[in-house]
Amino acid sequence: MRVALFLPLFDELSEPRVALDIAVAAEAAGWDGVFVWDHLLYREPVERIADPWVVLAAMAHATESLLLGPMVTPVPRRRRQVLARQTVTLDRLSGGRLVFGAGLGGDPGGELSRFGEEMQPRARATLLDDGLEHLDRWWRGEEAGGVRLLPQPVQQPRIPVWLASRFPNRAPVRRAANWDGWFPIGLPSPDDLAAQRDYAAPFRPDPAAPWEIAVDGPVGGDPAPWAAAGATWWLVGFDPFHLVRARVLEVARAGPPRP
Repeated sequence: MRVALFLPLFDELSEPRVALDIAVAAEAAGWDGVFVWDHLLYREPVERIADPWVVLAAMAHATESLLLGPMVTPVPRRRRQVLARQTVTLDRLSGGRLVFGAGLGGDPGGELSRFGEEMQPRARATLLDDGLEHLDRWWRGEEAGGVRLLPQPVQQPRIPVWLASRFPNRAPVRRAANWDGWFPIGLPSPDDLAAQRDYAAPFRPDPAAPWEIAVDGPVGGDPAPWAAAGATWWLVGFDPFHLVRARVLEVARAGPPRP
């Protein structure tokens, strides 16, 4: 099992240099990755939020080994052609260390409704599938929508895609089975992870291919039961409403917990 920091870029962590210092400290202490939240708005009392792509670019330039990525980007509220440019640029800047976490997105703080974005989950699911199809083809150097976008990313045949699901919904689990990884949110227990993992198995096109399973847990949480249930990544998260720069840096410098 590999271990990463999972950072909401809110309030004290919305200052890009703070997030950058955390990533540099994490790499020095032996963490395997740093993943960041992707939001425009969030529930009160969160007020300040940083752009994940700018922050990730700074992290990519300042580190050498960490896997990096948004966890997760709501593809339905982003233009797929802009995402193609952002993801490829970041993958090349990082030397092939980008993981693209993606999902339907939600409406915390009104980040969909207040900007006139699509609110119906089924419509957002269609936008997600369509966006991922275009990204996959562009990353492979193929035409999509009559357009070919170059250059290609370092990682081939594509940048790894990990798709989110929210327990107990099953349709997102089936979708994730067709990609490179899965980020289940809101699982009550490791037993629930194992049950949903088994449910996903028949939908995987190549059961022998690697399939990452990332679960998040609190500082001080025990990753061992989750590893036994099939998780391959443990994402150490923080309360988004009480982010303290010094505490997050302390956790980063202490090094990753191992099951």
